[in-house]
Amino acid sequence: MNTRQNTLYVHLTRLLSLCMLLFVFTLLSACGSSSLISQQSTANAATSQTLAVTTSQTAADFPIKVFFSKFPDSIDTNFNTVFPVNRVAPTTAVGTYAIQMLIAGPTLDERSVGYFSELNSMLSGPSTCSAPHPVGGPDFTLTLNKKGSKSENGTATLQFCRTITSSGIGTDARVQAEINATLKQFATIQKVVILTTGGHCFGDESGLDQCLK
Repeated sequence: MNTRQNTLYVHLTRLLSLCMLLFVFTLLSACGSSSLISQQSTANAATSQTLAVTTSQTAADFPIKVFFSKFPDSIDTNFNTVFPVNRVAPTTAVGTYAIQMLIAGPTLDERSVGYFSELNSMLSGPSTCSAPHPVGGPDFTLTLNKKGSKSENGTATLQFCRTITSSGIGTDARVQAEINATLKQFATIQKVVILTTGGHCFGDESGLDQCLK
């Protein structure tokens, strides 16, 4: 083999070696990409499942009832006569939400057929339950298994955080009936104590706070 043939042979060998290296590199890159795509797909699937679970949890609804007075039955027949309407609570704090809906009052359609509640118009002034915030605060607090400040299973204590003013015993009786029926729909509540901002029994004309005894 002459010198020219030797040179050509060396060039061909180098070229073949280079082609083999490029082939191996390409094959490894393809495998790496497939692995990355697979991992990304798995991650995306996991994220989708997490979002689905979260959406399912936050979208949970809890059917409840709110009991309103109704004209003329709750005025002419019996102050304690109340009627249920359907609501859906977006939270597991169904008792608190139900009373919030009672204070909000019936819808326009419900009012047109006689449903009413005087509770909203009876509340006035700022909330005494705004701490630690300087303003705002709820209209009331609801504590389960408490009779005032004492523990009592099955008793719920609702205490107003705003001044409540009544126009008479008929109004007091209707509001008490609405609150009692609305809270007693829940199996954990068998008795309801209703207190003013000062901790006295709502509607107790005797001034003896009979509801706490």
